[in-house]
Amino acid sequence: MFPFSIINLLVNMSRIKRGTTTHAKHKRLLNAVKGYRGQKSKLVRIAHEAFLHAGQYAYEGRKNKKRDFRRSFILTISEALKKQGVSYSNFMFALKNLKIEIDRKILAELIKTDLPSFTALVEKSKSFKVSK
Repeated sequence: MFPFSIINLLVNMSRIKRGTTTHAKHKRLLNAVKGYRGQKSKLVRIAHEAFLHAGQYAYEGRKNKKRDFRRSFILTISEALKKQGVSYSNFMFALKNLKIEIDRKILAELIKTDLPSFTALVEKSKSFKVSK
């Protein structure tokens, strides 16, 4: 048997409150979804679901952003080449075969800032002949 002092200590032990970590997690989650509409910013379970979906949309959006910028660069280059009477595909093919490694972003920037150097590139690509 336990001595009287240990039993007294066990009986008079303070109550343990639980849930502090869970409350902190919920608080962090609800702060993250502030501004969402309706229950998505109020109820924890629905907020968590909305938070996960938002993360997926953000990931997809980052990929789409790269795609959209590339499309924009290609359009810019293509329009500038049309004015010089060269097709985009022939120009890119010529650059590749001439071992000129300039990406589309830099080409689009050249068109906007330094048109004479872009024109020089176009002239160089015109000199390239496809051998059959």
